[in-house]
Amino acid sequence: MPKDKVTIHQLKARKQDGKKICAVTAYDYTSARLVDEAGVDLILVGDSVANTVMGLESTVPVTLGQMIYHGETVMRAKPRALVAVDMPFGSVNDGAGRAVNRAVKVFKRTGADAVKIEGGKGLAPVVEAVVGSCIPVVGHVGLMPQYRAMLGGLKVQGKELEAARRIIEDAQAIAAAGVFAIVLEAVPAPLAELITSRIDVPTIGIGAGAGCDGQILVLHDILGLSVRPPKFAGRWADLGDEMVRAVSAYREAVRSGSFPTAEHSFKMDKTILAKL
Repeated sequence: MPKDKVTIHQLKARKQDGKKICAVTAYDYTSARLVDEAGVDLILVGDSVANTVMGLESTVPVTLGQMIYHGETVMRAKPRALVAVDMPFGSVNDGAGRAVNRAVKVFKRTGADAVKIEGGKGLAPVVEAVVGSCIPVVGHVGLMPQYRAMLGGLKVQGKELEAARRIIEDAQAIAAAGVFAIVLEAVPAPLAELITSRIDVPTIGIGAGAGCDGQILVLHDILGLSVRPPKFAGRWADLGDEMVRAVSAYREAVRSGSFPTAEHSFKMDKTILAKL
């Protein structure tokens, strides 16, 4: 374990010291190594791997085994950042006992520092049971992509009075159940700021404005690799265009015969070659 490994206690303390939490997704060894080198505080092995890596329209099909696989590859980078792995759709919805068993499996197999559970007050007993089994939990309320069918699609949540009240209640319920941080996704900025002021654990926003205690984005959105990034996604590079340019240049080099050159090839003793 890295000497200065980020802990849940350090992240919780950010709410008091005012230092923003920087979080990002990663799904493999290479991306985890690089984002950790960049100094992020939290790496989420998100079920958004469905959209960014698997080419799926929804996170719903992702399996527990797939999340474990991606969690294992991320942890091979030995990141300094705290790592949380998403519990996929259906893995925590059939009772606290089964949810704990699956969370334990993820925790043991991946070696991650925490799991993330999407859901509000209805899943508070599950959160409490998982935390009670000594597994740290990140919560997730507001827009919850796993429940897109029930929410009417991937759209902003909490714009109406009753919906806003439900999100506040959800955040308070899972905070009381023991999460050490809560992701607030696609909620109006004033609502996110209000929730942040009413709970004693850090909020990490994604499309929730600057009033949260931290921010998280999908790595592919940051790097300009996404085909249709959401409105709230920031972009700090255009690696998609750069990758196309690089591979196109490689293609032309192969077709023209300019690659490989002698420096890319291995030599052989001419006396051995003559005997063949």
